[in-house]
Amino acid sequence: MLEVKQPVPESGVTIAEAARRTGVSVHTLRYYERAGLIVTSVDRTASGRRRYRKLDLDWIKICSKLRATGMPIRGIRRYAQLVSAGHGNEPDRLALLESHRAEVLARIAELQQNLELIDHKIDVYRGRLAAGEADRFWAPTA
Repeated sequence: MLEVKQPVPESGVTIAEAARRTGVSVHTLRYYERAGLIVTSVDRTASGRRRYRKLDLDWIKICSKLRATGMPIRGIRRYAQLVSAGHGNEPDRLALLESHRAEVLARIAELQQNLELIDHKIDVYRGRLAAGEADRFWAPTA
């Protein structure tokens, strides 16, 4: 089913709605703010409730993707600081992202090797089961 994306109202959305739209928990949103990962100050209502704008939601999605790819919080914080500082540090941002990309690619290569071993073991099991040789599987004895 295709999800219809509702535009973010000018006044922003509540923390619960921000959590729903970004796929992270309310707790994570509060943590991201406390940890200095949000590039702007999150707006507040007169009663002090958070209001997230489209820019905030887009940035939170970026943070979530960076986190999901293994970037440490300190790396995301550094990236957020660079973005918040504005123009003039683009080479630093690029270097940070290129370094992280290299780490992600290394992990992908390692996962690919591990997947190849799993695929080999699956082929062995399928072959032995098809041949009626399941009793020839390795089974350690004490």
